[in-house]
Amino acid sequence: MSTSLERFERRATDAGCGVHRIPAAEVDATLSDLLDPPAVGAPLPFAGVSLPESVDADPVPSTLESAGTGVTPARFGVADYGSVAVASTPAGDEHASLWPGHHVAVLAASDVVADMAAGVERAAELARAGGDVVFATGPSATADMGELVVGAHGPRQVSVVVLEDR
Repeated sequence: MSTSLERFERRATDAGCGVHRIPAAEVDATLSDLLDPPAVGAPLPFAGVSLPESVDADPVPSTLESAGTGVTPARFGVADYGSVAVASTPAGDEHASLWPGHHVAVLAASDVVADMAAGVERAAELARAGGDVVFATGPSATADMGELVVGAHGPRQVSVVVLEDR
């Protein structure tokens, strides 16, 4: 039987995400490798982990529009779907996840829940604290008008950096 983390990784990969399971000590190098400059992002809430200096942590509409990469924390992941939950915050988490062509979500391994019922419970906790959550599963895609179009309503590429020791 697989663990929730293994199931998350498999489902996220199936949804078109790149998944990178690393210790927190490797986050700077991993994020730097994933960045397509210019990059924007929201502060990362994990002890001992921060955005690389090259990431604009205070994006405005013009920098969001020109950004190649957006880096955000994922508040939690849902194993059954390979989804990440991105909060809508004044720091710009949701905006940095939706505008750039490449979204990099940073997720603590301990924040992966097994199924959507547990995800909805976690989302409700965040909502009671005054926040909104967006569930994102892979790159944006639509086939509304025929052929599949990737990146129609958001990022064309999604990577999830899973901090194994958090």
